[in-house]
Amino acid sequence: MKDKKKTFVIDTNVLIHRPDAILSFKDSDIVIPIWVLEELDKLKSEHEGRGRSARAAIRFLNEISHHGNLQNGVKLENGGTLRVSLDFDRSVEESLTSAKMDNKIILCAKFLQHKNPDVFFVSKDINARIKATSIGIHAVDYEKHKVNIQYLYDGYREIYGEKKLMEDLENRGEASPKDITVYPNQYVILKESATSKAFQIARWDAKKGLLKSIVPTIEPVLGIRPLNLQQRIALDLLMDDEVKLVTLIGKAGTGKTLLSLAAGLKITMEEKNYTRVLLSRPVIPMGKDIGYLPGAKSQKMSPWMQPLFDNLEYIIEVAHKQNLKSIDQVMNNKIIEIEALTYIRGRSLPRQYIIIDEAQNLSPHEVKTIVSRAGEGTKVVLTGDPHQIDNPYLDAESNGLSCLVEAFRDVNLAGHITLGHSERSPLAELASELL
Repeated sequence: MKDKKKTFVIDTNVLIHRPDAILSFKDSDIVIPIWVLEELDKLKSEHEGRGRSARAAIRFLNEISHHGNLQNGVKLENGGTLRVSLDFDRSVEESLTSAKMDNKIILCAKFLQHKNPDVFFVSKDINARIKATSIGIHAVDYEKHKVNIQYLYDGYREIYGEKKLMEDLENRGEASPKDITVYPNQYVILKESATSKAFQIARWDAKKGLLKSIVPTIEPVLGIRPLNLQQRIALDLLMDDEVKLVTLIGKAGTGKTLLSLAAGLKITMEEKNYTRVLLSRPVIPMGKDIGYLPGAKSQKMSPWMQPLFDNLEYIIEVAHKQNLKSIDQVMNNKIIEIEALTYIRGRSLPRQYIIIDEAQNLSPHEVKTIVSRAGEGTKVVLTGDPHQIDNPYLDAESNGLSCLVEAFRDVNLAGHITLGHSERSPLAELASELL
């Protein structure tokens, strides 16, 4: 007798997290409770991320509906079957009221459990999963785009005792390592021993199969000098035009935004490799939202972009010899453009140096949308701290920045570095560690 397929009941927040999430469940029965469609209908008019995802999910489901009857079930290319259910279990309605949409979705899973014990309720909502578990339903998180944050790729590694490698790097500037696993554009810090203070830095060139020596010191970039080894590595990635995607992760004060801005401005103004520096960040408040903001786009964006302006002011202050006089001068000369992430969608952006700050507040789908806007000759830099997330639908392991780091570590065009030491102030360093 052929085994029954597993049944996955999908909650609304899963489709908001990833509109095509149903394609992740191969060779299974996927059920969308009708109340999920009701919730998507309410969310579709929103202009921010949830609204875009809701509209995308509705379009995706509409396309599938053209290939069959959703009430009876539509065969999918991944071997699964998708259907919409209008039923829910009324036997437990007294203990779990059906007045709430969330509860109706859970009760739909309970109804299906009577026909097939292998029913799984899939939700990003922890409380919904707890409620489902309390009435005997298998409840799971949607983990298609989850990474183990404890083992997140940090972009560099230390190697001890490789004297031959160190000699080759010192004499020839390059070396061929044996039995050492490295990723494209990963940095190697070579020391004679763990306690040795002397070291050499090299970067793995995957095309040539060689470690290339990196000079530990560098000339200040618009007056900004790296204060630690990780910052030196970050500047090497940021200033290299062949590395088209750079991700910088670090706690507050590690210099992610400052280094990105300084490198972008230098390459754009002096080397003319890019037409402008495009700055953006998610419009997600920490704490209570301040509500509607009047004025033109630049005025509306100003409060959200103030951290970027703070860094820009500091660069202008220390780079007084670089013909940078004020933020207004930089903005009026179109050296820097401020753009809302909402308006990046649909654009093609060639020869631009794009910096997306606070990228940990973006979903994997939103990050995909942004990176896919990159036109010919464009460099994209995403910065953030996965441990400081204001988006209620994301966490350190499911946000777009963490997923991007893991997805691109084998790619020649990408580079990553985790910045570990806060250089803002001793107080900022203590706050990051103790709070």
